Amino acid sequence: MTLNDRRINLGTLLAAAWGCIAWGCAAADSEPAGPVVEPVRVLIVDGFSNHDWRKTSRFLEAVLERTGRFDVEVTTSPETADAPGWELWRPRFEDYAVVIQNANNIHDSEIRWPRAVEVDFERYVASGGGLLVFHSANNAFAHWDEYNRMIGLGWRGSDYGTALELTEVGEVRRVPPGQGDGTSHGPRQDTVVRRLRDHPISRGLPDRWLTPDIEVYEFARGPAEAVTILSYGRHAGSGRLWPLEWTVDYGEGRVYASSFGHVWKDDEGLPDRVRCVGFQTSLIRATEWLATGEATWPVPGDFPTEDETRLRPE
Repeated sequence: MTLNDRRINLGTLLAAAWGCIAWGCAAADSEPAGPVVEPVRVLIVDGFSNHDWRKTSRFLEAVLERTGRFDVEVTTSPETADAPGWELWRPRFEDYAVVIQNANNIHDSEIRWPRAVEVDFERYVASGGGLLVFHSANNAFAHWDEYNRMIGLGWRGSDYGTALELTEVGEVRRVPPGQGDGTSHGPRQDTVVRRLRDHPISRGLPDRWLTPDIEVYEFARGPAEAVTILSYGRHAGSGRLWPLEWTVDYGEGRVYASSFGHVWKDDEGLPDRVRCVGFQTSLIRATEWLATGEATWPVPGDFPTEDETRLRPE
């Protein structure tokens, strides 16, 4: 074993010890931890959004890195379409196992990644890269056809693409373009997350668990191709059931998206909706699955129930 190996092992052991204190150790009958491996390299892309993208990126980096399983970096683009620096901003997506997209131009469609960056990104995901579309990032880039295919469903008008609605027994109904409304969410609400199927990300989670104060997207729309819905929830206003988490196959790559994770500009500290143990556990497991096809991060003993939310400290 080299000195570098020892350093990695020690760092991982310390992270695991910290995790038992701050996160709650896995149940006693959990599988033993596997061999120590190099941390997964993750890149967060931000720079502009109608949400608090700075606080969101800091939160994402902290949650992932404190597991000891991820090495997270951030690349920040220029913030406006006419800001200097666009010609120099060229993220090396191929250096990372997972990219977390945390940029959103819904209120200023003139802000776009350079076409060369879009092409690099398309190539990265199609050739096997992992993409986590974080919350309002599925509002972004309506002009970009391949991005719409990657995200599967996004915040789009009523004439754009197909929406996916669910029945009480979890059957999926396709809503064609022009039928129903454009995407909306109404007031944020405490929501029972209904697990739809067995999937590595949600395997071992309760069939139903309560998460606080989230947005349930009605009529999220898109190409809706190669989409697998993982969980769904009821919109408090209409009473209808809509996807909360889904994955997309894009070429050889894997994509995960959800409506979890809203951090608004006037939020003081971290809101309960991102302190939720269920959400943070799903985030970690989704990132691991995007990189490896597996999700081995344990389900903690204090995971939410159908009747009670559970929160992490800030």
